[in-house]
Amino acid sequence: MSLEVISERFRRFAIRECRDSSELYEQLALNIAEDDELLRLASAARSGQPIPNLLFGAVHYLLLKGYRHELREFYGSIVDQPRNPQHAFPYFRDFCIHYQEDITAMLTSKLVQTNEVRRCAYLYPSFCFIYNIAKKPLSLIEIGTSAGLQLAWDKYRYDYGLHETYGNPHSNVVITSEIRGERLPFLLPKSPPAYDSPIGKITVIAVPFPLLFTFLWHMMHEP
Repeated sequence: MSLEVISERFRRFAIRECRDSSELYEQLALNIAEDDELLRLASAARSGQPIPNLLFGAVHYLLLKGYRHELREFYGSIVDQPRNPQHAFPYFRDFCIHYQEDITAMLTSKLVQTNEVRRCAYLYPSFCFIYNIAKKPLSLIEIGTSAGLQLAWDKYRYDYGLHETYGNPHSNVVITSEIRGERLPFLLPKSPPAYDSPIGKITVIAVPFPLLFTFLWHMMHEP
């Protein structure tokens, strides 16, 4: 894969994934997109993997393992008062160059298993629709669960911009979404359909919790 293609992936990641979500990763991704040396490092990622996620996950993992570097001062998952993310890139670059071998080892051996809890925004009305037809409690098996966030879809509260919320009324997790068009989906007002048997969990690759934690990049709290 050419450096130009990888560069564009980092730009797209910064704008589509990080803007209004993680200023740290937005700033880093935009700068990486202009740095050929870091792009060459990122090119070591296994084919088919989301390169920005994997590079950021590798660096975060090493920091969490205790690798000593000033870069750690920009991560809200490591320090209580992270530094201004706009000043982070020189430290990030220095960390990557200094620990290039360790980062490359992770890029060539690890996989990213994404788990977007906001996907439940469309799972909830789908399950409500099925329940309304079947009139029976639902059982669920997910293949490739990763962190299993979708399996807890009945534990969340949902806001579709309809002046009321749905799902679990006691949940502190509120998933917001927008309904487009005139036809509204069927939504159970309060309680999601209950399960009549335990949930099955199947995952292709066993991923240790510390590695999953490295990809929680929304935790990069900015001051």
